[in-house]
Amino acid sequence: MGWVFLVRLAVEVKANARSATTSATKHLRSKADPATLRGMEIALTYRHRAVTRDEVAFIGQLIAEHPEASRCALSKKLCEAWNWKQANGALRDMVCRGLMLALHRADLIELPPVRKSPNNPLVRRGRPARVAVDTQPLEVKLCDIQPLSMRQVRRTPEEALFNSLLEQYHYLRYTQPVGEHLKFLVCARDRPIACFSWSSAARHLGSRDRFIGWSPQARLANIHLLAYNSRFLILPWVKVEHLASHLLARMAKVLPLEWQRVYGHPVYYLETFVDPQLFRGTCYRAANWTYLGDTTGRGKDAPTHKANRSIKQVLGYPLVQDFRPRLQTLAEAR
Repeated sequence: MGWVFLVRLAVEVKANARSATTSATKHLRSKADPATLRGMEIALTYRHRAVTRDEVAFIGQLIAEHPEASRCALSKKLCEAWNWKQANGALRDMVCRGLMLALHRADLIELPPVRKSPNNPLVRRGRPARVAVDTQPLEVKLCDIQPLSMRQVRRTPEEALFNSLLEQYHYLRYTQPVGEHLKFLVCARDRPIACFSWSSAARHLGSRDRFIGWSPQARLANIHLLAYNSRFLILPWVKVEHLASHLLARMAKVLPLEWQRVYGHPVYYLETFVDPQLFRGTCYRAANWTYLGDTTGRGKDAPTHKANRSIKQVLGYPLVQDFRPRLQTLAEAR
């Protein structure tokens, strides 16, 4: 689609562009209700969101009105025009950029040429550098190492230490989380003894979804209200009875406060996976986590219905008593 056509299109839709802006804001910030799309032509579905022809026309007009703007600048302008923000107030710039790229690749809009390819740390990220710590055996009673500090270290000077400890001592090593995530370092008198990594929950998880009892629409709207414990490490030289279950109980109180502070929305339910070939999950059960069922062993991108990885147990923990009605309703949609 050429620039001349876009300009012509902008003129044709100018009369209804203002009303399209209001409609676009609603549809792109959350899963569109099929009833609101009745009689409207869907141009593309992006990340479970239906994008209408009116929305495409509005983006085309935005591009035509700012011919010198870069792709990055255009995505920010679109976020501002539609008030498309995260719960913490930050622009949903990367999601918006992905939407515009999908429309460009579908020949629905034409973006300006790429001006530069910024360094992507997620592509070129190296392994975490080794950070030396005290590895002397710590074999005491739990009461002897109190009080314990539990610090959120993402985007702090201690993040490098956290990443190094997982890289060196966790059997899965360190992997960079994506989406919303937090990192916690547990210390006894400033000596690191444990690490927790939390990230966004899995989109589809049969045993969990059946346990919660939410509809597909509620799951898509409220999945951000769950957090996934992707890493839990007690350093190998730490031998303290009941430490693991104690830390899990403490974390259930600390995590929702930090998540609300950082991301501007609550979490109501926690989940994790346990590989029964390697672990029994005793500490989770001792901390009152519930076994929900097993994974299928396929992963989210499996090309067939055959298992291609180990089957893991799914464990969950509610942070509020009424987690089910909160997660089942669409009122929590962002």
